[in-house]
Amino acid sequence: METQDLKKAGLKATLPRLRILQILENSQQRHMSAEDVYKALLEAGDDVGLATIYRVLTQFEAASLVTRHHFEGGLSVFELKQGPHHDHMLCINCGKIVEFVDDIIEERQRVMAHKHGFEIEDHSLILYGRCKDPKCSTR
Repeated sequence: METQDLKKAGLKATLPRLRILQILENSQQRHMSAEDVYKALLEAGDDVGLATIYRVLTQFEAASLVTRHHFEGGLSVFELKQGPHHDHMLCINCGKIVEFVDDIIEERQRVMAHKHGFEIEDHSLILYGRCKDPKCSTR
């Protein structure tokens, strides 16, 4: 994504917007909270306030550049809208997020929606559990 992507979304290519977009694109972490973006900008030597970051991320969400995920416990993370639909698993100990795609689950959702007379517009599946990672912060 670049300047033209912002313009297509109806947003001016301001320095904070460009820097936040770069952070989201270049981070090893695919799901970032506003605080994560803030820390990354500070580490890069950028002086962008947390309120500006929240405002820009909300604008990106409204422009369909990012997806906001609301997880239990008040955690909200953002990810760039790239690639096909996927679902998430969240470790309730360390906060690790794993993306997955399962065609059988997707088909079952379509079947259940049809059975009950629903047309799916969008959906989100989040599995909460505990990861087996030995580096998990509570192990």
